[in-house]
Amino acid sequence: MNIEIIGITVLWIFLYGYLIVASIDFGAGFFSYYSMITGRKHLVHGIIERYLSPVWEVTNVFLIFFMVGIVGFFPDTAYYLGTALLLPGSIAIILLAIRGSYYAFSTYGAKDNSIYLLLYGASGLFIPAALSIVLTLSEGGFIQEQDGQVNLLYGKLFTSPYAWSVVVLSLVSILFISAAFLTYYANKAKDTQAMEVLRGFAIGWSAPTILASLLVFFAIYRHNPWHFDNMLHYAWMFVLSLVCFLIATYLIWKRQRLGLSFILVMLQFFFAFFGYGAAHLPYILYPIVSIHESVTSPEMGIALIIAFIAGLLLLIPSLYLLMRLFLFNASYVQGKAGK
Repeated sequence: MNIEIIGITVLWIFLYGYLIVASIDFGAGFFSYYSMITGRKHLVHGIIERYLSPVWEVTNVFLIFFMVGIVGFFPDTAYYLGTALLLPGSIAIILLAIRGSYYAFSTYGAKDNSIYLLLYGASGLFIPAALSIVLTLSEGGFIQEQDGQVNLLYGKLFTSPYAWSVVVLSLVSILFISAAFLTYYANKAKDTQAMEVLRGFAIGWSAPTILASLLVFFAIYRHNPWHFDNMLHYAWMFVLSLVCFLIATYLIWKRQRLGLSFILVMLQFFFAFFGYGAAHLPYILYPIVSIHESVTSPEMGIALIIAFIAGLLLLIPSLYLLMRLFLFNASYVQGKAGK
């Protein structure tokens, strides 16, 4: 297996990790605010806070690894995407700072402030919308290089059906992933009222997730037929994704095996995410940046692979300990820690 294939696979694993962990985080922020304005904050806010308290600081580790790695392995991406993403990337950084500020302020007693909670909940929707632009740009047609300058065609981007379909999919996906996990988490805490509220969210966002996925398939077919044709070669991965979704939704509906249902949700997005990524190869930015022509030197590539695999091997046990000591500790989950 070539260095570039190993490199992009490791990076895609980090990005998938960020997709799952950040989706739970972003969706939890939205549900927290939504529960407040609908008068159900007392039912779900405690569950959400017990999840977020030990986790929020490690959420962006996956994203940092991916951003450093993509530039390290494939330097040409910095030239094209670095300039094109200056504005949307800056917006995403500001929104991430707002979320970090909320966590800091909540520690000192400002968590009941409705303005802070509004900013926290809204940022959870705007961040994935801003970050999803990367996937949109990767399909080609939105970046223009002229006289040595790289320009993002904002007019074409904002009027593209494909771009908006990706934004819609990113929003409904984070809400479905988050609701599915929090339903399981509330059930583990034996909080029946919170579980029922969150289960309703999960069921409510399940159908929009599949509809948005179909919309993206249709939009890719119109925007980039080459990628769509390649995706047909990985149809079995998308079929498995659909099967996992159907079983997960059935289990949530029946209130059975909620832990297994979330694992199936993770597998649903794993198959879809990796099927999409495999079909996009060898291009990172179609048709400009390819993993074969844009890869770094073999020596640097090997060093990066070793460093990132070592980082992954450190990160996984750390997350396991975090979950064992806090997230899935019986006393902590039920809010009894320290009592």
